[in-house]
Amino acid sequence: MFSSLRIVFLVYYIEFCQICAERKEGKRLVVIQESEYRVLGASGIRVSPLGTGTNRWWQGKDDEAVSQTFHSLIDAGLNFFDTAEVYNKGKSERLLGNCLKRDSRPVIVASKFAPYPTRLFRSQFMNALNASLSRLGRKTIDLYYIHFPYTLLSIETLMDFMAQAVREGKVRAVGVSNFSDKQMRRAAARLEKYSIPLAANQVRYNLLHREPEWNGVLAACRELNVALVAYRPLERGRLKSNTIPGATSASVSPMGGKGKRTSKEQVIRDTLQTIARQRGKSVSQVALNWLLRRDSHVIPIPGTTNVRHAMEDVDAFGWQLSDDEFAAIDSASSPS
Repeated sequence: MFSSLRIVFLVYYIEFCQICAERKEGKRLVVIQESEYRVLGASGIRVSPLGTGTNRWWQGKDDEAVSQTFHSLIDAGLNFFDTAEVYNKGKSERLLGNCLKRDSRPVIVASKFAPYPTRLFRSQFMNALNASLSRLGRKTIDLYYIHFPYTLLSIETLMDFMAQAVREGKVRAVGVSNFSDKQMRRAAARLEKYSIPLAANQVRYNLLHREPEWNGVLAACRELNVALVAYRPLERGRLKSNTIPGATSASVSPMGGKGKRTSKEQVIRDTLQTIARQRGKSVSQVALNWLLRRDSHVIPIPGTTNVRHAMEDVDAFGWQLSDDEFAAIDSASSPS
Protein backbone atom coordinates (compact mmCIF):
# COMPACT_ATOMS: atom_id res chain seq x y z
CA MET A 1 0.00 0.00 0.00
CA PHE A 2 2.75 2.42 1.01
CA SER A 3 4.74 1.51 -2.09
CA SER A 4 1.74 2.24 -4.30
CA LEU A 5 1.26 5.65 -2.70
CA ARG A 6 4.94 6.46 -3.31
CA ILE A 7 4.53 5.60 -7.01
CA VAL A 8 1.42 7.78 -7.32
CA PHE A 9 3.22 10.67 -5.59
CA LEU A 10 6.21 10.26 -7.91
CA VAL A 11 3.97 10.41 -11.00
CA TYR A 12 2.32 13.62 -9.76
CA TYR A 13 5.71 15.13 -8.91
CA ILE A 14 7.09 14.42 -12.39
CA GLU A 15 4.02 15.91 -14.07
CA PHE A 16 4.19 18.96 -11.76
CA CYS A 17 7.85 19.46 -12.70
CA GLN A 18 6.99 19.24 -16.40
CA ILE A 19 4.31 21.91 -16.04
CA CYS A 20 6.66 24.15 -14.05
CA ALA A 21 9.35 23.71 -16.70
CA GLU A 22 6.93 24.79 -19.41
CA ARG A 23 6.03 27.90 -17.44
CA LYS A 24 9.69 28.70 -16.88
CA GLU A 25 10.33 28.38 -20.63
CA GLY A 26 7.46 30.77 -21.25
CA LYS A 27 5.27 28.24 -23.02
CA ARG A 28 1.62 29.20 -23.23
CA LEU A 29 -0.72 27.04 -21.20
CA VAL A 30 -3.95 26.88 -23.18
CA VAL A 31 -7.20 27.74 -21.41
CA ILE A 32 -10.34 27.33 -23.49
CA GLN A 33 -12.68 30.28 -23.06
CA GLU A 34 -16.46 29.98 -22.78
CA SER A 35 -16.80 32.21 -25.83
CA GLU A 36 -15.12 29.41 -27.80
CA TYR A 37 -17.56 26.71 -26.69
CA ARG A 38 -19.74 24.87 -29.18
CA VAL A 39 -23.46 24.09 -28.91
CA LEU A 40 -24.95 20.61 -28.77
CA GLY A 41 -27.25 21.05 -31.73
CA ALA A 42 -30.41 23.01 -30.95
CA SER A 43 -30.37 22.00 -27.28
CA GLY A 44 -28.75 25.27 -26.20
CA ILE A 45 -26.21 23.36 -24.09
CA ARG A 46 -22.74 24.83 -24.57
CA VAL A 47 -19.70 22.58 -24.28
CA SER A 48 -15.97 22.95 -24.78
CA PRO A 49 -14.87 22.18 -28.36
CA LEU A 50 -12.95 19.23 -26.95
CA GLY A 51 -14.52 16.80 -24.53
CA THR A 52 -13.12 13.86 -22.59
CA GLY A 53 -14.03 10.21 -23.03
CA THR A 54 -13.98 8.16 -19.83
CA ASN A 55 -14.24 4.62 -21.16
CA ARG A 56 -10.88 3.82 -19.53
CA TRP A 57 -11.84 5.31 -16.16
CA TRP A 58 -12.35 2.56 -13.60
CA GLN A 59 -13.26 3.11 -9.96
CA GLY A 60 -10.64 1.42 -7.81
CA LYS A 61 -7.93 1.78 -10.46
CA ASP A 62 -5.79 4.95 -10.50
CA ASP A 63 -8.61 6.94 -8.85
CA GLU A 64 -6.35 9.74 -7.63
CA ALA A 65 -4.57 10.11 -10.97
CA VAL A 66 -7.93 10.37 -12.75
CA SER A 67 -9.16 12.88 -10.17
CA GLN A 68 -6.13 15.09 -10.80
CA THR A 69 -6.72 14.78 -14.54
CA PHE A 70 -10.35 15.81 -14.08
CA HIS A 71 -9.36 18.92 -12.09
CA SER A 72 -6.67 19.86 -14.63
CA LEU A 73 -9.12 19.58 -17.51
CA ILE A 74 -11.62 21.87 -15.80
CA ASP A 75 -8.78 24.31 -15.02
CA ALA A 76 -8.03 24.33 -18.76
CA GLY A 77 -11.63 25.15 -19.67
CA LEU A 78 -12.91 21.70 -20.65
CA ASN A 79 -16.41 21.08 -19.35
CA PHE A 80 -17.67 18.06 -21.32
CA PHE A 81 -17.27 14.52 -19.93
CA ASP A 82 -18.61 11.43 -21.65
CA THR A 83 -19.34 8.10 -19.97
CA ALA A 84 -21.76 5.16 -20.24
CA GLU A 85 -23.34 2.53 -18.03
CA VAL A 86 -21.45 -0.22 -19.89
CA TYR A 87 -18.00 1.32 -19.41
CA ASN A 88 -16.27 -1.02 -16.96
CA LYS A 89 -19.63 -2.20 -15.66
CA GLY A 90 -20.59 1.19 -14.26
CA LYS A 91 -17.22 1.89 -12.64
CA SER A 92 -16.53 4.71 -15.10
CA GLU A 93 -19.74 6.46 -14.03
CA ARG A 94 -18.88 5.92 -10.37
CA LEU A 95 -15.40 7.38 -10.73
CA LEU A 96 -16.72 10.37 -12.66
CA GLY A 97 -19.33 10.81 -9.94
CA ASN A 98 -16.59 10.84 -7.30
CA CYS A 99 -14.72 13.49 -9.28
CA LEU A 100 -17.88 15.60 -9.49
CA LYS A 101 -18.29 15.43 -5.71
CA ARG A 102 -14.70 16.58 -5.12
CA ASP A 103 -14.90 19.48 -7.58
CA SER A 104 -18.20 21.36 -7.60
CA ARG A 105 -17.47 23.48 -10.67
CA PRO A 106 -20.22 23.07 -13.30
CA VAL A 107 -19.63 20.54 -16.07
CA ILE A 108 -21.70 18.87 -18.78
CA VAL A 109 -22.08 15.12 -18.31
CA ALA A 110 -23.13 12.68 -21.03
CA SER A 111 -24.00 9.03 -20.47
CA LYS A 112 -25.67 6.27 -22.46
CA PHE A 113 -28.42 3.67 -22.28
CA ALA A 114 -27.58 0.26 -23.76
CA PRO A 115 -30.71 -1.16 -25.47
CA TYR A 116 -29.92 -4.82 -24.94
CA PRO A 117 -32.37 -7.39 -26.42
CA THR A 118 -33.58 -8.17 -22.89
CA ARG A 119 -34.54 -4.54 -22.30
CA LEU A 120 -37.96 -4.16 -23.86
CA PHE A 121 -39.96 -2.05 -21.44
CA ARG A 122 -40.13 1.59 -20.41
CA SER A 123 -39.57 0.58 -16.78
CA GLN A 124 -36.24 -1.05 -17.70
CA PHE A 125 -35.16 2.14 -19.47
CA MET A 126 -36.05 4.26 -16.45
CA ASN A 127 -34.35 1.82 -14.06
CA ALA A 128 -31.13 2.02 -16.09
CA LEU A 129 -31.33 5.81 -16.18
CA ASN A 130 -31.92 6.00 -12.43
CA ALA A 131 -28.96 3.67 -11.83
CA SER A 132 -26.69 5.93 -13.93
CA LEU A 133 -27.93 8.99 -12.03
CA SER A 134 -27.17 7.25 -8.74
CA ARG A 135 -23.63 6.27 -9.81
CA LEU A 136 -22.98 9.81 -11.04
CA GLY A 137 -24.50 11.39 -7.94
CA ARG A 138 -26.70 13.68 -10.02
CA LYS A 139 -30.41 14.40 -10.38
CA THR A 140 -30.10 15.13 -14.10
CA ILE A 141 -27.92 13.89 -16.95
CA ASP A 142 -27.16 16.70 -19.37
CA LEU A 143 -26.97 14.52 -22.49
CA TYR A 144 -28.34 10.98 -22.57
CA TYR A 145 -27.67 8.77 -25.59
CA ILE A 146 -29.08 5.57 -26.98
CA HIS A 147 -25.75 3.74 -27.17
CA PHE A 148 -26.41 1.79 -30.37
CA PRO A 149 -29.32 1.13 -32.75
CA TYR A 150 -29.12 -2.66 -32.70
CA THR A 151 -32.18 -3.51 -30.63
CA LEU A 152 -35.56 -5.25 -30.77
CA LEU A 153 -37.23 -1.93 -30.02
CA SER A 154 -38.02 0.60 -32.71
CA ILE A 155 -36.21 3.91 -32.79
CA GLU A 156 -39.57 5.58 -32.25
CA THR A 157 -40.17 3.63 -29.05
CA LEU A 158 -36.73 4.52 -27.72
CA MET A 159 -37.36 8.19 -28.45
CA ASP A 160 -40.68 7.95 -26.60
CA PHE A 161 -38.75 6.67 -23.57
CA MET A 162 -36.32 9.56 -23.90
CA ALA A 163 -39.14 12.10 -24.11
CA GLN A 164 -40.54 10.84 -20.82
CA ALA A 165 -37.12 11.19 -19.19
CA VAL A 166 -36.93 14.79 -20.42
CA ARG A 167 -40.43 15.53 -19.13
CA GLU A 168 -39.50 14.16 -15.71
CA GLY A 169 -36.42 16.39 -15.57
CA LYS A 170 -33.95 13.50 -15.49
CA VAL A 171 -32.45 14.29 -18.91
CA ARG A 172 -31.72 17.71 -20.41
CA ALA A 173 -30.87 16.72 -24.00
CA VAL A 174 -31.31 13.58 -26.11
CA GLY A 175 -28.60 11.97 -28.21
CA VAL A 176 -27.98 8.85 -30.25
CA SER A 177 -24.77 6.94 -30.84
CA ASN A 178 -23.58 4.90 -33.83
CA PHE A 179 -26.73 5.82 -35.76
CA SER A 180 -26.77 6.10 -39.56
CA ASP A 181 -28.11 9.21 -41.26
CA LYS A 182 -31.48 7.51 -41.86
CA GLN A 183 -31.70 6.37 -38.24
CA MET A 184 -30.83 9.90 -37.12
CA ARG A 185 -33.66 11.31 -39.19
CA ARG A 186 -36.14 8.85 -37.69
CA ALA A 187 -35.02 9.75 -34.18
CA ALA A 188 -35.20 13.49 -34.89
CA ALA A 189 -38.66 13.17 -36.47
CA ARG A 190 -40.03 11.29 -33.46
CA LEU A 191 -38.57 13.73 -30.97
CA GLU A 192 -40.05 16.62 -32.93
CA LYS A 193 -43.51 15.38 -31.87
CA TYR A 194 -42.49 16.30 -28.33
CA SER A 195 -40.78 19.56 -29.36
CA ILE A 196 -37.43 18.05 -28.33
CA PRO A 197 -34.43 18.49 -30.66
CA LEU A 198 -31.97 15.69 -31.34
CA ALA A 199 -28.81 17.14 -29.78
CA ALA A 200 -26.00 14.80 -30.87
CA ASN A 201 -24.93 11.67 -32.69
CA GLN A 202 -21.76 10.12 -31.28
CA VAL A 203 -19.84 8.20 -33.93
CA ARG A 204 -16.32 7.05 -34.64
CA TYR A 205 -14.55 9.77 -36.64
CA ASN A 206 -10.87 10.41 -37.25
CA LEU A 207 -8.32 10.69 -40.05
CA LEU A 208 -8.16 6.92 -40.40
CA HIS A 209 -11.94 6.56 -40.32
CA ARG A 210 -13.64 9.33 -42.27
CA GLU A 211 -16.83 7.38 -43.01
CA PRO A 212 -19.12 10.04 -41.45
CA GLU A 213 -18.17 12.25 -44.41
CA TRP A 214 -19.03 9.59 -46.99
CA ASN A 215 -22.04 7.84 -45.42
CA GLY A 216 -24.20 10.92 -44.95
CA VAL A 217 -23.90 11.27 -41.16
CA LEU A 218 -21.95 14.55 -41.17
CA ALA A 219 -24.25 15.98 -43.84
CA ALA A 220 -27.29 14.99 -41.76
CA CYS A 221 -25.75 16.63 -38.69
CA ARG A 222 -25.35 19.85 -40.64
CA GLU A 223 -28.87 19.70 -42.07
CA LEU A 224 -30.59 18.82 -38.79
CA ASN A 225 -28.29 20.95 -36.61
CA VAL A 226 -27.04 17.99 -34.61
CA ALA A 227 -23.61 17.84 -32.98
CA LEU A 228 -21.28 15.11 -34.21
CA VAL A 229 -19.43 13.91 -31.13
CA ALA A 230 -16.35 12.09 -32.40
CA TYR A 231 -15.18 9.12 -30.37
CA ARG A 232 -11.79 7.51 -31.01
CA PRO A 233 -10.51 10.76 -32.58
CA LEU A 234 -6.97 9.36 -32.30
CA GLU A 235 -8.02 5.81 -33.28
CA ARG A 236 -6.85 4.13 -30.09
CA GLY A 237 -3.41 5.67 -30.25
CA ARG A 238 -2.69 5.04 -33.93
CA LEU A 239 -2.72 8.81 -34.48
CA LYS A 240 -0.39 9.49 -31.60
CA SER A 241 3.36 9.33 -31.19
CA ASN A 242 5.95 9.98 -28.55
CA THR A 243 7.13 12.99 -30.49
CA ILE A 244 8.06 15.86 -28.22
CA PRO A 245 6.77 19.17 -29.61
CA GLY A 246 9.70 20.96 -31.23
CA ALA A 247 11.82 17.83 -31.50
CA THR A 248 14.03 17.15 -34.51
CA SER A 249 13.19 14.35 -36.93
CA ALA A 250 15.96 12.23 -35.45
CA SER A 251 14.14 12.09 -32.11
CA VAL A 252 10.78 11.00 -33.49
CA SER A 253 9.60 7.73 -31.98
CA PRO A 254 7.59 5.08 -33.83
CA MET A 255 3.84 5.48 -33.78
CA GLY A 256 2.06 3.70 -30.97
CA GLY A 257 -1.32 2.08 -30.95
CA LYS A 258 -2.71 -1.24 -32.09
CA GLY A 259 -2.95 -2.78 -35.51
CA LYS A 260 -0.67 -3.16 -38.51
CA ARG A 261 0.14 0.08 -40.26
CA THR A 262 -0.93 0.23 -43.91
CA SER A 263 0.80 2.18 -46.65
CA LYS A 264 -2.09 4.67 -46.62
CA GLU A 265 -1.73 5.03 -42.89
CA GLN A 266 1.98 5.68 -43.33
CA VAL A 267 1.24 8.51 -45.77
CA ILE A 268 -1.11 10.07 -43.23
CA ARG A 269 1.46 9.66 -40.49
CA ASP A 270 4.26 11.18 -42.54
CA THR A 271 2.08 14.19 -43.35
CA LEU A 272 1.14 14.66 -39.69
CA GLN A 273 4.76 14.27 -38.57
CA THR A 274 6.00 16.88 -41.02
CA ILE A 275 3.41 19.45 -39.92
CA ALA A 276 3.93 18.56 -36.25
CA ARG A 277 7.67 19.24 -36.48
CA GLN A 278 7.13 22.51 -38.34
CA ARG A 279 4.52 23.64 -35.81
CA GLY A 280 6.28 22.41 -32.68
CA LYS A 281 3.26 20.25 -31.92
CA SER A 282 2.66 16.55 -31.40
CA VAL A 283 1.07 14.29 -33.99
CA SER A 284 -2.08 13.93 -31.88
CA GLN A 285 -2.43 17.71 -31.54
CA VAL A 286 -2.29 18.10 -35.32
CA ALA A 287 -4.82 15.28 -35.83
CA LEU A 288 -7.23 16.81 -33.30
CA ASN A 289 -6.80 20.30 -34.75
CA TRP A 290 -7.78 18.96 -38.16
CA LEU A 291 -11.01 17.56 -36.69
CA LEU A 292 -11.76 20.80 -34.85
CA ARG A 293 -11.37 22.78 -38.05
CA ARG A 294 -13.26 20.27 -40.19
CA ASP A 295 -16.69 21.42 -39.06
CA SER A 296 -18.13 23.43 -36.17
CA HIS A 297 -20.60 20.59 -35.50
CA VAL A 298 -17.72 18.23 -34.65
CA ILE A 299 -16.71 17.79 -31.00
CA PRO A 300 -13.87 15.27 -30.48
CA ILE A 301 -13.72 13.42 -27.15
CA PRO A 302 -10.24 11.89 -26.74
CA GLY A 303 -9.83 9.67 -23.70
CA THR A 304 -7.13 10.29 -21.13
CA THR A 305 -6.26 9.14 -17.63
CA ASN A 306 -3.28 11.34 -16.75
CA VAL A 307 -2.54 15.05 -16.56
CA ARG A 308 0.25 15.15 -19.14
CA HIS A 309 -1.80 13.56 -21.91
CA ALA A 310 -4.81 15.66 -20.94
CA MET A 311 -2.85 18.88 -21.34
CA GLU A 312 -1.43 17.64 -24.63
CA ASP A 313 -5.00 17.19 -25.89
CA VAL A 314 -5.99 20.66 -24.70
CA ASP A 315 -3.08 22.17 -26.65
CA ALA A 316 -4.72 20.93 -29.84
CA PHE A 317 -6.88 24.02 -29.36
CA GLY A 318 -5.83 27.68 -29.41
CA TRP A 319 -4.15 27.55 -32.82
CA GLN A 320 -5.25 26.58 -36.31
CA LEU A 321 -3.81 24.71 -39.24
CA SER A 322 -3.18 26.85 -42.30
CA ASP A 323 -5.25 26.27 -45.43
CA ASP A 324 -2.31 24.48 -47.05
CA GLU A 325 -1.70 22.27 -44.01
CA PHE A 326 -5.37 21.37 -43.75
CA ALA A 327 -5.51 20.55 -47.45
CA ALA A 328 -2.37 18.38 -47.24
CA ILE A 329 -3.86 16.30 -44.41
CA ASP A 330 -7.21 16.14 -46.19
CA SER A 331 -5.54 14.84 -49.34
CA ALA A 332 -3.38 12.31 -47.51
CA SER A 333 -6.36 10.83 -45.65
CA SER A 334 -8.94 10.87 -48.45
CA PRO A 335 -9.81 7.58 -50.16
CA SER A 336 -7.67 6.87 -53.21
